[in-house]
Amino acid sequence: MPSAVIFDCDGVVVDSEGPTFALLGRDLARHGLPLSLPEMEALFLGGTVQGVFDKARALGATLADDWVQDFYARLYDLLAQNTPLIAGILTVLDALDACAIPYAIGSNGSARKMQVTLGQHPGLTARFNGHIYSSHTLGKPKPAPDLYLHAAQALGVDPHLCVVVEDSATGAMAAKAAGMRCMGYAPHGNPALQAAGAELFCNMNDLREILMI
Repeated sequence: MPSAVIFDCDGVVVDSEGPTFALLGRDLARHGLPLSLPEMEALFLGGTVQGVFDKARALGATLADDWVQDFYARLYDLLAQNTPLIAGILTVLDALDACAIPYAIGSNGSARKMQVTLGQHPGLTARFNGHIYSSHTLGKPKPAPDLYLHAAQALGVDPHLCVVVEDSATGAMAAKAAGMRCMGYAPHGNPALQAAGAELFCNMNDLREILMI
């Protein structure tokens, strides 16, 4: 049983990856870089929008200098319409509460994005007791370990006693660098996530048994 659990946000707590990649795919195709969903996931999953901009430009996309800000604005509007929770995540949080195990979110997404997605679900943000952290604030995005180390310190738990729940290889690398066990949520499999050191599971409802909570 872990002493604390740190969740990634997108694709782990909220089901926001699909709309995000759909919007991104349309943008990149319009700017000369058509990519399939698997290609975009391999290139960008778990990264930052600034990182997407830099990589896409390097690959030939003709993105405007203000694309990052423009994309965020349109993404927030899109996600505000409906961003469902990952099935089973509330049951996991209930089990952690029952065991008095603290938990946090550590995301490469912006604080505003998490306000939009998490805030759609009454009471959800409050359950994290202020422990919702963005790499935009810290200035050290994954795969650097700083975000997860910061969350562990804020929770008052030794990093080696924390478990991270991730869906991207980038996040798994951050967890490994922080000395934390990483559970990789991969409903359709994810060899890159596993190769980065995560222990894969495909159903969020299985996480309670895995963590013995």
